[in-house]
Amino acid sequence: MQTGISRKRFVTGAAAAAGLAALVPALSPGRARAARPIVLKFGVDLASDHPTTVGAIAAGKQIESATNGRVKLQVFPNSQLGNDTNMLSELRSGAMQMMGIGDNILAALVPAAAIDNIGFAFKDSQTAWDALDGAVGDPVRADITKVGLHPMHRIWDEGFRQVTSSTKQIKTPQDLSGFKIRVPPSPISVDLFRALGAAPVTLNIAELYTALQTHVVDGQENPLGNIYTQKFYQVQKYCSLTNHMWVGYWILMNGTVWNGLEPADQKIVEDAFNAQALVQRKANEELDASLEGKLKAEGMEFFQPDLAAFRAALAKSNFYTSWKAKFGPALWAALEKVTGPLG
Repeated sequence: MQTGISRKRFVTGAAAAAGLAALVPALSPGRARAARPIVLKFGVDLASDHPTTVGAIAAGKQIESATNGRVKLQVFPNSQLGNDTNMLSELRSGAMQMMGIGDNILAALVPAAAIDNIGFAFKDSQTAWDALDGAVGDPVRADITKVGLHPMHRIWDEGFRQVTSSTKQIKTPQDLSGFKIRVPPSPISVDLFRALGAAPVTLNIAELYTALQTHVVDGQENPLGNIYTQKFYQVQKYCSLTNHMWVGYWILMNGTVWNGLEPADQKIVEDAFNAQALVQRKANEELDASLEGKLKAEGMEFFQPDLAAFRAALAKSNFYTSWKAKFGPALWAALEKVTGPLG
């Protein structure tokens, strides 16, 4: 009988423990109590003026005040700590303590996280928020915990994604045939655009501006907030309001670090991020609503396509049938209870 642990598990556990030790230099019996402030490094791939980054900074101020300085949050936006894939690895090892991550990226580790990325599933953001705060999000949160991470309960909003191009306006599914479009390293994003006939290329957002500028890809898909704050309008001419996928951002903490916090501090951290989620959601919606005019002023040309044609193309490709099988009947039923029948 093998009684030891694998080298990989030992190294991962040791890294997380070392990260916690660096945060908590003095231990009281039972629970960690810091003699100096616990500093949580929070990484995110979004710009410094994006509502998610602004909300994280606000949560940090709330946490520091409520803990009388026992817990401090340092926010590193714009992929300063690495691209989102690298940051997720660092978070799991304990080298960093918190991050905000898109559910489409997280799905590479937690497949259930992609449930809200199903093409054309939600009629509006409020429907998505209610689903993820409730029965659709419950199994996702459980699966996140199983991989050694702690999710804050409320998901944050990145919004509906739109297609942009430097070469032509995307008016019909046929316009996507063979179109080189950047998608995040997310299986469901790749599958959605392949199903629509495009040629998706996976890149992290930190690499995207240069890829568009040098025509490694001719287009991309992101919410208007990212298109604006990342200045993609400088290298993209056309925007098609496809609303093809809703994406949320999970706020995660390394599980070992979370368990090392005093229960009172856990509640303060959780409450701060959940409260800021409501502020961030509203701010992101307001930003999104204001951006078509601003992007037009920067030279972008907009088009509102017939979304029914895109949905029909997805259904014809068996996209919905395939992903229903991947998610399983229970999670799919929870989604369709909110969205109505899909496919």
